[in-house]
Order: sequence, then structure tokens, then C-alpha cells
Amino acid sequence: MRAPVRPGERGAALLAVLLLVAVMGALTAAALEKLRLSTALAVNTAALDQARAYAIGVESLLALRIDDLIAASPERTTLAGGWNGETRQVPLPGGGLALATIRDGGNCFNINSVADGRLATALTPRASGMAQFTALLRLLEVPEGIAVRIADSAGDWVDSDANPNRQGAEDPVYAGAEQPYRAANTLFADVSELRAVNGMTAEIYDRVKPWLCALPTTELSPVNVNTLMPEQAPLLVMLAPEQIGIARARQAIAGRPAAGWDSLTDFYRGPAMEGVLLPLDVQMQPQLRTTWFAVELVIELSGAELRETALVDARLSPARVAVRRWGSDD
Repeated sequence: MRAPVRPGERGAALLAVLLLVAVMGALTAAALEKLRLSTALAVNTAALDQARAYAIGVESLLALRIDDLIAASPERTTLAGGWNGETRQVPLPGGGLALATIRDGGNCFNINSVADGRLATALTPRASGMAQFTALLRLLEVPEGIAVRIADSAGDWVDSDANPNRQGAEDPVYAGAEQPYRAANTLFADVSELRAVNGMTAEIYDRVKPWLCALPTTELSPVNVNTLMPEQAPLLVMLAPEQIGIARARQAIAGRPAAGWDSLTDFYRGPAMEGVLLPLDVQMQPQLRTTWFAVELVIELSGAELRETALVDARLSPARVAVRRWGSDD
């Protein structure tokens, strides 16, 4: 005979069942959400892997495009054909799309030119490189004292010794930071590394970053006067700021022949550059042919987006990728 249910216990069994159902429902929902996230991550990872493979393929096509550009005019590289800064769309299998841009990769200040030497472990400070960096910073309205400190410290960052330049910084300065670190004492691997240099601030870095590059060589910035744009006039001024003003640099670029200069002699004999006297190494710094090309890629595939920047070395044929970076610049 079943015992009678007490009045205070009526509905307790039903409540227990409902509570159990609610708990099981919550656990099931959590498990399904984790499964959905796991599936999405797997799909996204696969898409990124495929996008990376496509990026390498598009990279090779762009290297061939650069080879064709140089083969068409081996002695000089001009803006003919509209290649510089043009973004091309490359359809990919599966409905994907690649956005590819080629730029002159030498029209910038090479931050590794603040030092000199062939071996990355045996570099010495280069006065002309630091002077050009200082001049560029001054043209970008960085106060003179700060500009000199940054340029001298950049030289110390790259050179192999432990002796600071006049206003530079070596390990003892960085050891006193809130999170101590040391100078690299080798080439800058990336422009973003400059943020760790003594004197550099976030505001100055954002201002100067578009003008910089980190070529894997200590050569002075190989500015191609046949592809230089009017807005890039500061790159000419930095060669000799006391002789070449902004107006004069823009005049020189505006006076460029339609087919580009045939020789550096023609460039220096132009009305804008007449009378400019430069040290021998700086005289040979301007170029007529581009040897470094910057490549930017955006791969869109299956809802995923992959960004890549690459530096193509075209000093020898065939052109080859010297540096490759995934993701944003920073």
C-alpha cells in the first residue's frame, strides 16, 4: 500500500524532473556551442592554410611580373604602365579573390643604412645614414634634439659595438627600462622594431613609419628618381637638406622627362639640381632602376582574410622574395 503524499511534498517530484531537464538542456546547449566553435575554427584554419598557399602562388606571379617589367627596360625603371601602387584583382578557385599591389620598395629611408658593413655581426655606424635619418625626421617636424637622438640611437641599435654615439644609446640605457631589454646590435628585421629605440615615441613612429623600410642590406636608400612621386620629395631633400629644399626637390621631380632620365648625369644637370654638391657615396645613391619591390597581398577566401607583405629582391634575375610577413605590419 503506497504511503499518502504529504501536502508539503506535492509537486516535488515534478520540480525535480523539470530541474533535471533544465540542467540537461543547458549542458546540451553548451556542448553544441563548443561543437559549433570547434567546427568554425577548423573551417577557418583550413581556409587560412589554403589562402596562404594561394598567396605564395600569387607571389610567384608578381615576381614574374617584376621580371617582365625589368626585362622591358633593363637600364631604368619608370612609371610607364601604371604598375606602381596599382591594385590588381586575381580570381581564385572556390570563389576567392586576391588583391595584389606592387610598389617601388626602394623609395623610402632604409633604416639599416645608419650602419655600414657586409656582415650583420660586424657593423659600424655610418654618419651619412644617420644624417639622412635626422634630416628626414626634421622634415617631418620632429624637433632637432629628438631627431638627432633617435638617429644616433638607431645607429647604436644596429652597430656591433657597445660604444654609444654622441646622443645615442646602448645596453645600459635599455637596461633601466621598466621591462629591461638590450640593443639588437644587428640589422633591423622590421620597421616596427624602431619603436624600441631610445627617443622614439608612438606619435613620432606613426608620423615617420610611412617613409621607412628595412631592407636586408646596409646600402644607402636606393631612391629611384625615375619613379619618385611629387609627394615623396622629402626623400630627395634628406640627401642634402642644406642644399635641396622641398620646392627644389619637387621641381626636380616635375622636370623629369616623360620617359625618365637616361643617366644620373642628366639628373644632376637639370635646372633643379644644378650646383648641388654631394659626397661621393651620396652622389651614387639615387638610382635609375628599381631593385627592391614591395608587394602587398590580401587573400579573401571562404569568409577568411589573410594579409601578407613581401619584399622582392630584383637585383639579380629572376626576382625572388627576400622577406615575407603575414598579418598586419605591426
